[in-house]
Amino acid sequence: MRVDEVMTRFPPTIRLGAELRRAAELIGSSEVGQLMVLDHDGRFVGVLSEGDVVRAVLPRADDVREAGSIAAAFAAFVARGHELAGREVDALVITDAITLRPTDDLTAAAVVMADRRIRRLPVVEDGRLCGTVSRTDLCRAVLAHA
Repeated sequence: MRVDEVMTRFPPTIRLGAELRRAAELIGSSEVGQLMVLDHDGRFVGVLSEGDVVRAVLPRADDVREAGSIAAAFAAFVARGHELAGREVDALVITDAITLRPTDDLTAAAVVMADRRIRRLPVVEDGRLCGTVSRTDLCRAVLAHA
């Protein structure tokens, strides 16, 4: 079975230069852990993960300890989010992402995902994003052929 037989064809995307606020909105509304990042010409450049967004707005450990309480630490988290909301996502983009081609074997993709503990891989051909393959897509493929 090939990757293009099970991939999600229209994954959530964001453009370079977009604000962190927009990335958080897209992650929250799409309920996926990664956004595919495109340049201004629509070419694939990398991945922005929810973990990277959260880590970017988390206060430093010293700030949390100094806050004195969970409520104060949460307030520091919210304040840092407001502080960074207008910054561009570019610095957080994983530009050396592992990618698949539409014609790649799905089993090989599954092995890479399992070995590297990756939840979703971009499917790219000639620099253009074609879709993504997720663990969920893999499960659907297995169940469909069971």
